[in-house]
Amino acid sequence: MNCAELEVLICDYVDGTLDAAHKAEVEAHLADCALCADLARDASAAVGFMERAAEVEPPPELVTRILFDAPWRKGANPTGAHRWINAIVSPFLQPRFVMGMAMSILSLSLMFNSVRQLRPQDLEPAKVWAGIEDRAVRSWARTVKFYENLKVVYQVQSMLHEWQQQDEELQRPVAKTAPAGRLDSHKLSVPEKSK
Repeated sequence: MNCAELEVLICDYVDGTLDAAHKAEVEAHLADCALCADLARDASAAVGFMERAAEVEPPPELVTRILFDAPWRKGANPTGAHRWINAIVSPFLQPRFVMGMAMSILSLSLMFNSVRQLRPQDLEPAKVWAGIEDRAVRSWARTVKFYENLKVVYQVQSMLHEWQQQDEELQRPVAKTAPAGRLDSHKLSVPEKSK
């Protein structure tokens, strides 16, 4: 017996409901495994503590109060908001509506997805595994392609940013040599060549 099998049987062992063969196996494992022995001791202590706890009696009026305040009670008088919510939600909670919606969704999904008829050969483990492997390979290829495309986009953005900086640096000296009075890029006068 291993530790996982013991964990399944520990509750029955502590309660004393195991048959003799299983009880002997559990006790043999507990003698060899200190961790499982600690688990069994803790479980016995917890069960012992629960047995020593006093049984609590509910107050006699509690059941009456719960039944009187229950919203599903026939004579209950819901407030305006409750009536409004019930009027909206109650048709959707009818079994015929739920079943109709489920069948509509199923019919539409079958109609829009070109589902071919399954054959017994399609359920062979080798074909199922090959299909799963094919999907995994395609997903990995898409991920790699996305990553590589992301690198290309980053490189293009970096080059565009560098070009913008170079363009700004080329325009700065022109702005410094312009007259200090007015700096209007559209009205800068260019000296004409003498004829």
